[in-house]
Amino acid sequence: MHYLYIIFSTTINKYYVGETANFQDRIIQHNNGFYKNSFTSKAKDWKSELVIEFDNISQARKAESFIKKMNSREFILRLIHEHQWLIDRFKV
Repeated sequence: MHYLYIIFSTTINKYYVGETANFQDRIIQHNNGFYKNSFTSKAKDWKSELVIEFDNISQARKAESFIKKMNSREFILRLIHEHQWLIDRFKV
């Protein structure tokens, strides 16, 4: 299994989209600044907004790339509440 996730920091008022094999470990890394120069190292209050399980890394990465290409906070907000279509599109 592989996961697409969207997290949010109130400190910097930003969303982050990523993919991982282990979401629980990954969010701990984000909040601990595991990758020192990464975007998420700017905050330590990341909270899960959406986690979608995919069958493999390829599906999760394609969904992640699609969301990032949209480059839209409004799109992410809608996706958090209406995401079944994304699952249907990339779980092939």
